[in-house]
Amino acid sequence: MTPTGPAPGESSLRRPELRPLWQTVHDRLSSGRPVTRVRLGPLDDPQREALADLLGLDRLPDVRPSVALARLEEAVTELCGRTVREAVTELVGPLGDRAAERRRQGDERAELWAWLAGHDTVRAQPALADWAASCRAAGLVGGAPGRTRALLTDALAVLAALPAHAEPLPVFAARVVSGDSHALDDGTRLSSLVLRALATLHDTAPPQSAADRRALWARAGVADDELSATVLTAGLRPGGGGPLARVARACADAGQAASLTLAQVRAPGGLTLATRSAPVVHAVENPSVMALALRRFGPACPPLVCTSGWPNSAAVHFLRLLADHGAVLRYHGDFDGEGIRIAAYLLDKTPARPWRMTAADYRAAVARTPDGPPPGRLTEAPWDPELTTTMAAHGTAVVEELVADILLDDLADAGRAGAA
Repeated sequence: MTPTGPAPGESSLRRPELRPLWQTVHDRLSSGRPVTRVRLGPLDDPQREALADLLGLDRLPDVRPSVALARLEEAVTELCGRTVREAVTELVGPLGDRAAERRRQGDERAELWAWLAGHDTVRAQPALADWAASCRAAGLVGGAPGRTRALLTDALAVLAALPAHAEPLPVFAARVVSGDSHALDDGTRLSSLVLRALATLHDTAPPQSAADRRALWARAGVADDELSATVLTAGLRPGGGGPLARVARACADAGQAASLTLAQVRAPGGLTLATRSAPVVHAVENPSVMALALRRFGPACPPLVCTSGWPNSAAVHFLRLLADHGAVLRYHGDFDGEGIRIAAYLLDKTPARPWRMTAADYRAAVARTPDGPPPGRLTEAPWDPELTTTMAAHGTAVVEELVADILLDDLADAGRAGAA
């Protein structure tokens, strides 16, 4: 084999005085954009002399010369038979393509934000779209799409697991975030991200103090004790010998509401729903609607659950328990911005389906009470995209109490159907 060595004239290219030339050419060619000229300098006299020798100039170039790439190509080819690209690759290193790299990074960012906006958790609770937009505005963590996606994946896993069941924050974190009990510690990037999402859901300002952060976690069932988290129910007579079943039956027989604690909902023994067909359990947002139902039906009140606003861990756990035992869940809430967000949250966290919560139901309700207050911040209703568009057009909220008579008539029909 013929040994390979430096091409003829290559030693001239390796003169130390030409190093600034090759570094500049390498940088420009690595831009990924067309290059016709390169500007150098400032050059000292030895560097100017070396450049004049390379290009065959009859006088020294300027201190900051502009060199045509075509002229440089001729000189390099004449000296060593290589192209400028080949020469700078040998002298400096492999050429890059920064334009292509920027395009690749742009594609990765676009894919990341499209993934976040289309994630099941965000789509199920459209109020989180504002949170997703704020994440995009904040930019990438450390400039890295992969690192950002990993953080957002953990945040979405936490949001999907809420409300928690009266777990201390470290216990909840260890269960949800890859066994890391410190993942949601105060001040961590993940904790801040999740708390911003919860604040967006509840339409409150992001928490600024430790007390505010604890309150927001407690609202999501984290570190919430098993006695303070309660859910109201009426007309429910489950079978079973546990405390939940006994309390619910006693209160139903007395025509009273039962306030069930999370401890009772989670107690062994549970309940059974022994009916000839799947029982329908209606759920409402406001206690006053349950009070009206008990006043009208007394001990004959059909099965009814009240979330008392945002569903806490007891309400969500109880509704899931009922569904697990065959109940068909129907939910109604206020026709305002928060009511829509509450409904979206509950429908995402439980198998409940909307009850008189369509755009047609809203139009009928607002026709009866056209002078309500403004609906506040509106977000999409996943079960009926037309609903919030219609609410925005009317600009009027309709609280649940104003349609209570219609809801009670539905309960009466359900009671008759259950007795048939």
